Amino acid sequence: MADQKDNIDDFKVQTAKHPNMGSAPLRPHTEQSKDRASKRLSTESNGTSEGGQGSSTPVELTALEEAFRRFAIHGDTRATGKEMHGKNWSKLCKDCGVIDGKNITLTDVDIVFSKVKKKSCRNITYDEFKTALGELARKKYKDKTGEEAEAEVFKLIEGKTPVIAGVTRAVASPTVSRLTDTTKFTGSHKERFDPTTGRGKGKAGREDIVDTSGYVSGYKHRGSYEKKVNKPTVGKPM
Repeated sequence: MADQKDNIDDFKVQTAKHPNMGSAPLRPHTEQSKDRASKRLSTESNGTSEGGQGSSTPVELTALEEAFRRFAIHGDTRATGKEMHGKNWSKLCKDCGVIDGKNITLTDVDIVFSKVKKKSCRNITYDEFKTALGELARKKYKDKTGEEAEAEVFKLIEGKTPVIAGVTRAVASPTVSRLTDTTKFTGSHKERFDPTTGRGKGKAGREDIVDTSGYVSGYKHRGSYEKKVNKPTVGKPM
C-alpha cells in the first residue's frame, strides 16, 4: 500500500510540473506509420529525401514532369520514372510532335540526347530532359526567342501519354493470293487438295492408295448396280 501511495504522489508531482501533459492524447502506432509513409511519398515525388531541401514544402508535379515520368516508365517495369533512356526519349519526341521531319529529325533527337547525358550514363534525368528540349526548341522555332521556343515545345509535351500502337493488319497481296489459290495448282500439288473445298486431303493426297473396289478409274455410276440388285421388293396386294 505504501508503494502504491508513493507512485500516486509521483504522478501528481509530474502533472503539476507539466499541466498540458494529459491534454494531448497518444496517437495509435498505425496512424504514425501512415504519416511516415505519406511523408516519404511526398518527398520522393519532389525528388528530395527526408530532411533535405524542399522536404518541408511539398510541391506538386507539373504537367511536363508528369509526362516525363509516364514516358520514362513506358515498357519498363523496373523503371522508377526519375530517369529516361534513349528509346523512350525518341518515342516522346515522336508521339508529341516534336519531330516534324524538317527542322527536327530523329537524328537530331539522338544527337541532343547524347549531348546532354553524362558520358558514363545511358539515361537522362528530368533536368537534363529540360535542357535537351531547350536545344530542340531553338532549332524547331528559329523565329522565336529561347524562352518562347521552350514554352512552345513544353506545350506539345504537357499532359501527353505514350501512344500504344495497334496490331498490324495483314495486307491482301495479289501475289500471295495467287500462290495460295488451290484451284490453280498443277501436277502433284493439285492432287493434295480437294478441288471443291480447297482443303488438304491428308495422307490420301501424299500416298498412292490402291483401289480394290473393282471399278475402273473415272467410272461415274459406281454403286448403282448394288442399289439395283439389293432393291427391296414390294409385295403386290392380293
